[in-house]
Amino acid sequence: MPPGEAVKLFVVRKDPKLTAEDILAHRGSHLTRYKIPRQIEFRSELPKTPIGKVLRRALRDVASH
Repeated sequence: MPPGEAVKLFVVRKDPKLTAEDILAHRGSHLTRYKIPRQIEFRSELPKTPIGKVLRRALRDVASH
């Protein structure tokens, strides 16, 4: 990750009870410190191409604004 960037996590909930705190509690032993998301955004869906791949560039554009 380039300097000055931070990890932002986009989540589509299957369980409506899932919270940002639940996600951060789970990351404890599973992620190294620099991979821990600084922001968590819940969405109803992720932008996708016509064949179903996630449009990561669109998410990056949203995250940078």
